[in-house]
Amino acid sequence: MTQSLRHDAAAMLLDAGCVEVRTDAAFILPSGWASPVYMDATRLISLPTIRRELMKQGVQRLLDAGALQGLSAVAGGESSGIAFAAWFAEKLDMPLQYVRKRPVGSRQIEGVVHSGGKVLLVDDMVSAGQYKLNFIEALRTQGARVEDLFVVFDYGCFGSDAVLAQHGVCVHALCNWQDVLAMAFQRGGFSVEQLAVWQAFLHNPAQWSLAHGGIGQ
Repeated sequence: MTQSLRHDAAAMLLDAGCVEVRTDAAFILPSGWASPVYMDATRLISLPTIRRELMKQGVQRLLDAGALQGLSAVAGGESSGIAFAAWFAEKLDMPLQYVRKRPVGSRQIEGVVHSGGKVLLVDDMVSAGQYKLNFIEALRTQGARVEDLFVVFDYGCFGSDAVLAQHGVCVHALCNWQDVLAMAFQRGGFSVEQLAVWQAFLHNPAQWSLAHGGIGQ
């Protein structure tokens, strides 16, 4: 994916109001990492024009990577990933499944899973990657082949790509924090203080996280 397209996606996330920057406190993510910036990609569900363009870019990104070859279904992770997976499934004319964070009774997956079928896991974003492993394991336990994860946004600084690669999954994202920061500098809308703390965080995410109450590895 070209830098121009990554910056286009980043600009759309800014236009959608998905980015929040704190200078006085940190966001503590579910993974335990601390960050001064937060991506609320769920806002996209209420913005059809932007979400359609991002889904279009997502399909092209996956086509270019060869990730759609042999695909038999699309699965969304509870809860944010379900809407994005549904849009993908409709666009690709593919069966849809969704994976719960925890089983309800004896079932964790809704929809029909065919043993040996290749399933694309879809979510709105990924930070450290550990939570996606739960979805991947649930699908694989039912016999699905999960080789690719698509997200609109990847934090890109907590090692999610490496974590998932260790489990045989390639991450495909439209943009990350470096891309969004580049567009924030270009377009304005953030204070000098906000941009400075954002830059400091990305310079050394582990150190910044540890210094602000989060984990460091």
